[in-house]
Amino acid sequence: MASIAILASACSSSSKSSSSAPTSSSSAPTGSSRAPAGSSGGKTYTIGVLTDLTGVASSAEMTTPLGVKAGVGLANSEGYHIKYVVVDAGSTPSGALAGAERLVDEDHVFAVIAVSGLTFAAAPFLAAHGIPVIGSATDGTEWISDRNMFSVFGTEDYTKVNTTAGLIFKKLGATNLAVLGYGIVPSAAESAKGDAVSAELAGLKVGYLNANFPFGSTNVQPVVLAMKSAGTDGYTGSVEENTSFAVIEALRQEGVPLKAAVVAVGYGADLVQAGAGAEQAAQGVYFTVSYEPVEMHTAATERLQNALSTYAGVSGDPSLNEYIGFASVDGFITGLKAAGSNPTQASLINAMLGIRSYNAAGLYGSHSIGFAMDQRGQVAGADNCIWLVQYSGSTFHLVAGADPICGTNVPGKTVSGSS
Repeated sequence: MASIAILASACSSSSKSSSSAPTSSSSAPTGSSRAPAGSSGGKTYTIGVLTDLTGVASSAEMTTPLGVKAGVGLANSEGYHIKYVVVDAGSTPSGALAGAERLVDEDHVFAVIAVSGLTFAAAPFLAAHGIPVIGSATDGTEWISDRNMFSVFGTEDYTKVNTTAGLIFKKLGATNLAVLGYGIVPSAAESAKGDAVSAELAGLKVGYLNANFPFGSTNVQPVVLAMKSAGTDGYTGSVEENTSFAVIEALRQEGVPLKAAVVAVGYGADLVQAGAGAEQAAQGVYFTVSYEPVEMHTAATERLQNALSTYAGVSGDPSLNEYIGFASVDGFITGLKAAGSNPTQASLINAMLGIRSYNAAGLYGSHSIGFAMDQRGQVAGADNCIWLVQYSGSTFHLVAGADPICGTNVPGKTVSGSS
């Protein structure tokens, strides 16, 4: 399941293009609840954060720097010296490339945290300059093949089919699925097709599939009418929450009896960012979460929330991108530990390529992903597990038997030929 994170260090940064967020202090912040557990040997590392603070993707991604801020604050309290600079990809391929160029050529960053549906446009430049990239593989296939890119979100080949989506909708009782994906974002399009095939393999009907929906659009009436005509009783989309909520509201207005609406973005703070009416639209909706939901109250989720509160001033449920920003810093620290003393960019990349079991600061629970490449030069770092919560009233609730739901890849099955 692709949680398409089309999906600020200060919220004020979200209104500025190519703006720098305040860098965190290289000394240990006050209020730390943890004793120093590591060290960067006195060296200060500057990392860049490439995400969408403006444009159609910003409704979810504008919270990414808050997760980074929490992760950096915690890392600094443990003896690492990290500063960061945030640039805005602007929700466009050209903006993503320009942001990466600025981070490398002007800010001279050691590594980049990339959380954008348009990272694919910057990937060739970052690879050519040997920049370690940590973030979320929610845009294209470069995370699978480029040896400098490491996804703390899991590195999934979206052209392959796994059983997870089918298991989810069968559990929730849907029988006729409608699936939506963005055409401009490779992982969104392929994920939508993959979910459709997964549902069919589970014995469900896919009455409507559109993997070429315009990026960020909320002009959903034509597709909703097509879904209604197809007899839809289940919906999922590898799209932003504002697109999905527009679809769900329109389906309800058309009198479509939805048994299950499952969306990939919108959990936690993302629901607030989605704007007026989103909480009403979200009633009864299921949300996939790629890490342990904070409603589980595990040691890892408590640590995440404490860091967000202490270092970023965030309370309540985190957004998906706050999770990813926090985990990306943890991934960077994990790589530094593996690289030994005085790591270079090249040695950090080599060290991360040797990591076969990574659990995102414990947020994967008993599960893990890997950054190592196989003999084909590809990363197989996703275990096809997803957590599920449902929104009701004003809170998210755990779903019994979905903590997490884990599928398997279907041998030899791809989305090739899907429409």
